[in-house]
Amino acid sequence: MKINKDDLLLMKIVHYFITKENFVPVIIRGLENEIWLENKHSEFRIIRIITKNIFNEEQLKFDINKTNEIVKQIKQRTLNPFMDMLSIYLNVDEDVIPLMKDEKHYKNIYIKNEKELLNNEIIVKYYKNIEEDLKYEEEGFELLSKITNDITKKNIEENERFNNMYNQKKPIVTWILIGINILIFLLMYIIGKGSEDLITLTNFGALIPSLVKSGDYYRLISSAFLHIGFIHLACNMYSLFVLGPTIEHFFGKAKFLIIYLFSAIIGGLFVMTFTSSSAICAGASGAIFGLLGSLLYFGYTYRGYIGAQIIRSIIPVIVINLFIGFTLPGISNAAHIGGLIGGIFASFMVGVNDKKETSKRITGTILTIIFTAFMIYLAFFR
Repeated sequence: MKINKDDLLLMKIVHYFITKENFVPVIIRGLENEIWLENKHSEFRIIRIITKNIFNEEQLKFDINKTNEIVKQIKQRTLNPFMDMLSIYLNVDEDVIPLMKDEKHYKNIYIKNEKELLNNEIIVKYYKNIEEDLKYEEEGFELLSKITNDITKKNIEENERFNNMYNQKKPIVTWILIGINILIFLLMYIIGKGSEDLITLTNFGALIPSLVKSGDYYRLISSAFLHIGFIHLACNMYSLFVLGPTIEHFFGKAKFLIIYLFSAIIGGLFVMTFTSSSAICAGASGAIFGLLGSLLYFGYTYRGYIGAQIIRSIIPVIVINLFIGFTLPGISNAAHIGGLIGGIFASFMVGVNDKKETSKRITGTILTIIFTAFMIYLAFFR
């Protein structure tokens, strides 16, 4: 079986970027004779492969305007104003090529055959292994079958990986955290004088900046398991009940616990930095705001799959809660803001549950260490 050489080149290019460079197809309605692929971790986030013939300036302008409009929509959806894109044209007349200009975030290359593809300077620079990956022992129908099966297999693996993230598991850590908070609340009444008694709060580990600076560092965490009054406990436990299972499922049990505790610590450091040294603070609010920050991070990381729905849903919740914190007395917005930032940093450090980008986690770890050291300096030494 003979295959048109232009179709074969297209299939090889698509096969390479999907199976070797981990791009995924982008479904855009109304497009013909072009394929859009996305990989948010690649040098070029979008690879656009165009097979239609561009034979005059008018057609070129139409193609550019249409593409710019689509890219604008993608930028809005992904909250990424600096997205880089590579357009690979497979059928452009010689007279049109001089009219096509590269821009800061947009590159264009013109390929007529496989040799030109392998010798293109952009391809050589960013996709060095492409020559080896385009070599096939199969020919004709056998080659077509291999390429089709490989792409199908890759898509199935991606779907299974993504679906696995949404197979609900029991939120064991969430329930344990809720149980510990309730148990400590009850103990404050059983062996103390109640959750609103200052001496009891102090004895159980409330956050008092002056005592933390004196060596009671454990208060940065213990204070996150104390609550002042039943309403305080009920509100925070309900928030943990709503947010906890989702974050625990997306990140895994161990990473969820790290995010929760780290957010509580950073929230405590913010309290020490921005409130009175004699203040008494308690509550899981900083840790819970950390879960909101973690959800923001997840929404940004997986915006290609779920759009901006998570981010659009969470931001109003954050803004409203911060507004309440600024307008009502007795609420520590320092802990809220610190926990929110801590949750984002911790999520960047540990990575989403199914992610394996070591370099990204190393970067996240380094930035988190620097940020934590800076907050320790502000809280203890400034």
